[in-house]
Amino acid sequence: MNSPIRRLSFVVALLFASLLVSTTLIQFVFAKELNARPDNRRTLLSTYARERGQILVGDTAIAKSVPADNQYKWLRTYPQGTDYEHITGYYSFYGAGGGLEQAENGLLSGSSDKLAFRRVSDFFTGRQTTGASLELTVNAAVQQAAIKALDGRKGAAVALNPSTGEILAMVSNPGYDPNALSGHDLSKVDAAYKKLTNDKDRPLVNRTIGGDLYPPGSTFKIVTAAAALSSGKFQPDSVLPGPAVLDLPQTTTGLPNHGRSPCGPDDTTTLLHAMEISCNTAFGYLGMEIGADALREQAAKFGVGDQISIPMRVTPSSVPAKLNLPQLAQSAVGQYDVRVTPLQVAMLSAGVANHGIVMKPYLVKSVLSSDLSVIERAQPEQLSEAVTPEVAAQLTEMMEAVVQSGSGQPAQIDGVRVAGKTGTAETDRVARAHAWFTGFAPANDPQIAVAVVVENGGDPNSEARGGGAVAGPIAKAMLEAGLKK
Repeated sequence: MNSPIRRLSFVVALLFASLLVSTTLIQFVFAKELNARPDNRRTLLSTYARERGQILVGDTAIAKSVPADNQYKWLRTYPQGTDYEHITGYYSFYGAGGGLEQAENGLLSGSSDKLAFRRVSDFFTGRQTTGASLELTVNAAVQQAAIKALDGRKGAAVALNPSTGEILAMVSNPGYDPNALSGHDLSKVDAAYKKLTNDKDRPLVNRTIGGDLYPPGSTFKIVTAAAALSSGKFQPDSVLPGPAVLDLPQTTTGLPNHGRSPCGPDDTTTLLHAMEISCNTAFGYLGMEIGADALREQAAKFGVGDQISIPMRVTPSSVPAKLNLPQLAQSAVGQYDVRVTPLQVAMLSAGVANHGIVMKPYLVKSVLSSDLSVIERAQPEQLSEAVTPEVAAQLTEMMEAVVQSGSGQPAQIDGVRVAGKTGTAETDRVARAHAWFTGFAPANDPQIAVAVVVENGGDPNSEARGGGAVAGPIAKAMLEAGLKK
């Protein structure tokens, strides 16, 4: 064989070897990864040939698949429309987007490794393989109360069972109708998706667990008070400075109270009274006294900074890593660069309500087979110990005072002891502030903890006309719904 033929034979052999290697890689090594690609139309078509599992609130399906007389076989529908969209997400020909549809796609589609035994059983019995269903922790009454009370205003509301971490409600405004994204008319789906993604209010974002996050305002005083009480240097009756404006070191700018009024006679107040009326200057002073490390460590004990999935990923809340004294005073009242999710704020109240123990929040109670038998059931899990039971009792007393006679009176419920904290978080919109309320009830036997934020809904010059008047009634409605048996 002459040299040119040998070289050509070598090239041909090399090409065949490359083809064999690439085929092996595609068929075996990268098969799972390629099948999971959201733009793999072949995989998506094959999933449409299988009935997707339901998402259930009680006995009600908030997401289900119905037969379709076309190549897709099944159509994903959301019977409640805009009531649960940020919980369910959506499922379309382009794949799963947001919510549980995306986070638990493997279970809902039936492709999860957890369902491997059932797929084998289906193969031998000839049964049609279906996806698993998800039974949620959501309380429909609390969810509806939040939707109705928010009344379309931009913001978010979330509720937890303090003793278990079960998410009882999760509402984010503005929202969208997932049915518009799950249809089989791809031109309409494309138009709906384009409209939603171009909307400046970002309706696809679940504000309860993500987005740009919020300054917590005075709801963060729960953390500051917890750090102070835990230090052993302060008690609820400790006397603190409470001038109209607190002089801050290293700057000519002071920290003012809402309305620029002192918090008590002789410019002093107690820690309890400072919480009751939400005194900025007393808490700014307290922050500088306990120090930045203690404030950050206390926040971390409540879950700030943790990577949490519910199973959707929750954007971690944060306290700045470096703080000078003026920044520390501002952070102690929930301003400067402190940023939180409403879920995190609910966890503050839930931790206090649960005698200082913060439970890991979760949304899926159980995974069910097609015959509704239980495949997997969630177990409550402790996330951290934020404070001792003694400190939790002191915080509860202080938060009760907020609702009984302080800035949170609009959250009062007849015959029920309610503990809470208002917040009015300043933003770049000078005329308005984010209105917050967080709390739990009953204070002596907590069953539900909530957090509510209404974007740009509060008066920046008044805690009572901000978090109390705007977010307080929404929280009250949710608490009342959660306490009804």
